[in-house]
Amino acid sequence: MLVLKNATVVEFQPASIQSGVDIVIDGSKIAAVGVGAAANYQADRVLDMQGKLVMPGIVCSHNHFYSGLARGITANIAPSPDFVSVLRNLWWRLDLAIDEEILYYSGMVCSLEAIRCGTTAVIDHHASPAFLKGSLKTLKKAFEETGLRGITCYETTDRNDGLKEVEAGVQENVDFAKLCESDKQATGGNHLVEAMIGGHAPVTMPDSALKLMADAVRETGRGVHVHVAEDRYDVSHSHHMYGKDVIVRLNDAGLINDKALLVHGVYLSDADIEIINAKDAFLAHNARSNMNNNVGYSSKLPMYKNLVLGTDGMGSDMWEEMKFAFFKHKDAAGPMWPDSYLRFLFNGNEILKRYFAADFGRVAPGCKADLTVLDYQAPTPLVPGNIGGHIAFGMDSRDVTTVIINGKVVLENRQFAFDVSPIYANARKAAQRLWDNMDKLPR
Repeated sequence: MLVLKNATVVEFQPASIQSGVDIVIDGSKIAAVGVGAAANYQADRVLDMQGKLVMPGIVCSHNHFYSGLARGITANIAPSPDFVSVLRNLWWRLDLAIDEEILYYSGMVCSLEAIRCGTTAVIDHHASPAFLKGSLKTLKKAFEETGLRGITCYETTDRNDGLKEVEAGVQENVDFAKLCESDKQATGGNHLVEAMIGGHAPVTMPDSALKLMADAVRETGRGVHVHVAEDRYDVSHSHHMYGKDVIVRLNDAGLINDKALLVHGVYLSDADIEIINAKDAFLAHNARSNMNNNVGYSSKLPMYKNLVLGTDGMGSDMWEEMKFAFFKHKDAAGPMWPDSYLRFLFNGNEILKRYFAADFGRVAPGCKADLTVLDYQAPTPLVPGNIGGHIAFGMDSRDVTTVIINGKVVLENRQFAFDVSPIYANARKAAQRLWDNMDKLPR
């Protein structure tokens, strides 16, 4: 049993702050919270928080761990004046150059950096066409070895090998979902990694892919994780080839439900958004990636019922992501304020709840003990009504000191329990090999 003494508990939804609190953790869940709550328990370990902020774990609701070794890339990338050419010249060459070792180290460094930034769960979206079968197990290994909670999937696509590639992608998703279900049964729900049914984007998912994915959703009980309308081309392609809006097409195939995670949605129509809301699905907003790829900005964010925040491979620092998302919104003359973005940050916990069948997102008895601890010296009063403002204008990942996931301390006083330097050294070698592999691919 683990006890956190003298904590300042910060809740996101509904917003609240309470000082001098004990948090009792029994196994993977919180057993008790309150002033003097630890008096009734025999602790195996006690950590004195010394008034530090303890808040629900932070969720990155869309990421690409396969891109973790792309930072500072020196491979020969052809000029890419538009989004489709960025995909063809960079990302679709990079994912073709990934092998098992490269993916493992990419997953490891991404997991470590997520934890270091106070991110306790990452929802990942994967692609490695040359190492497809078993790729999700490799990512699972990285999540579990570092202690990071995660959900991952393989992006079904026909862009390299047509229907054969589609079938292999769907099968990888189904096999992995079955593995996660087995883990869930074996651990009594204390497993760290879950599965989605992945798809790249409607532009590379023919109707045959949608049918197989819908079959997989029904078979596994999981939902889809798909890019939609990131660029105008996805919308025009859907209209030209299928005569439908993007979400209408996916919904007609039976893919939009309360476990569906749609990503970007920069150019979705009002009718698309109505379907997403009616089905209680999620839309992941990725402000920094959208800016980096110059795909535009959606003024319709306030229309979504379930909006979450992700990075789309731009690291896992969700403090930074929230700031960019808020400031970009204000730059576009948007009406929302930091409290709205605090809610979007919180909403990732609802996805975890639906996949892990457990309570997340609160520092309360019965909830999973996924917690982020910050040593943040507030220069102004920190009260329930301005938590979002303190994050937008103050708190950042440098304030993170300790991270607890599934009841285990995975980062303490900014240190991991094991030496991470060999992992980073091997990652640098794997990155160079990845870049070399890219240059060897035919053009």
